[in-house]
Amino acid sequence: MVERQHALIEQLRARAPRLTSAQTLATDLGVSSRTIERDVARLRAAGLPLRIQTGPGGGYSIDARSLLPPIELTPGEASALVAAIVAVGPFSSATAQSALQKLLSALRAD
Repeated sequence: MVERQHALIEQLRARAPRLTSAQTLATDLGVSSRTIERDVARLRAAGLPLRIQTGPGGGYSIDARSLLPPIELTPGEASALVAAIVAVGPFSSATAQSALQKLLSALRAD
């Protein structure tokens, strides 16, 4: 499930800022539209800033910024993110691999 949700986020980012229908996402990810709807609900509940437009021509969209503002993490928070990425599989996407390398670099003592 985590891998699928990561793939869903990546699909939305690739199409941002355009809206993408649940059916299109379902076809791309090899699941049902209902599965996409449940995943979107879980991701929104977790705080991911998704835009949802219902009705004809509706769909889902995500913020298309290429960079986020700097954040400060405690070593414990960074380690939790490393564990999450490892659980998903750091080689599941170039994005996951890049994030893992940045976190590991930050955790190394200078």
